[in-house]
Amino acid sequence: MSTEDKPAVTDLSEIRRRIDDIDTRIQALISERARFAQAVGESKGKLSSAVEYYRPEREAEVLRRVLERNDEGPLRDEEMLRLFREIMSACLAQQEPLKVGFLGPEGTFTQNAVFKHFGHSVRALPFHTIDEVFQEVESGAADFGVVPIENSTEGSVNNTLDMFLTSPLKIGGEIELRIEQHLLGSEAGLEHIERVCAHEQSLAQCRGWLREYLPHVELIGMSSNAAGARRARDEAGTAAIGPDVAAAVYDLKILVNNIEDRADNATRFLVIGRGLLAASGNDKTTILFSTSDTAGGSGVLYNLLKPLADAGVSMTRIESRPSRRKNWDYVFFIDLEGHASEEHVGGALAALEEKSSLFRVLGAYPKAVG
Repeated sequence: MSTEDKPAVTDLSEIRRRIDDIDTRIQALISERARFAQAVGESKGKLSSAVEYYRPEREAEVLRRVLERNDEGPLRDEEMLRLFREIMSACLAQQEPLKVGFLGPEGTFTQNAVFKHFGHSVRALPFHTIDEVFQEVESGAADFGVVPIENSTEGSVNNTLDMFLTSPLKIGGEIELRIEQHLLGSEAGLEHIERVCAHEQSLAQCRGWLREYLPHVELIGMSSNAAGARRARDEAGTAAIGPDVAAAVYDLKILVNNIEDRADNATRFLVIGRGLLAASGNDKTTILFSTSDTAGGSGVLYNLLKPLADAGVSMTRIESRPSRRKNWDYVFFIDLEGHASEEHVGGALAALEEKSSLFRVLGAYPKAVG
């Protein structure tokens, strides 16, 4: 907001009256938006489930425009995005709340990723394993799933990659989540803490802080941060590490904010669903492929990927995993810039498929927004 756009009113009672008037107009506009969302649903006729009303590519376009309009603030981009996500989430839930499975239990970073992407007007369903999330989405018990795929410091989540070798599910989105680790507990101060219980990765990510501020406490690895939070809730002298949602779920206080050693620690999650998406205008495509069984000699992978370079298609990530077909046979996972339906991307993928013994488009989906 420029200086000339700032309210000239200085009387506090008048400022409050103006705010009340703005709130009334905002509420009326939200209600109007909700009615139009209802009209969209009615125009589509009788559909069988909420997932048929949901258009992730459309949401991505809306959120990008929110960022473009917010170039002068004063609210930060992430706050403005969060407000609009919740409005869209509530409007969609008028039809029927989406059912979104995630790697549980409650109070984990994956649950945070669900709410960041879908808003809070969904039914978030915690499952015990990544395999179970895939199974529940495949069966239709969940409309979508959210699973971790890579961490900026710990690398790829191999179990998620391996599931795509056999699952028919498609990638329908990505979520980038800043990992903020907080010290959680019921104690009055740090001097009362005797032990800290958390997942081994969280303990590792906070090792420097723990060494400096809690050098004498016992560090106990748990199956999840949520398990550590439950123990902190039930056991005197115990603290946990985890996100703010864990404090809310397990009725704990945030004793110290942001105890992670690296401020740039982030995790990327994938949204998995049962269908491919249309282009949104700023997309990624993820593929898996394996070299031909008869291919040999040096430079096989280079020659296989050459059509991508020739078409000007940029790779943003490449990983390899055992194919499970035979020893020392590998499958490659690649993230590409652009949507598979774009002419130059589709042409390059067709040329790559001709040279591959195994090839699948795992998804073409909007890049993470915010």
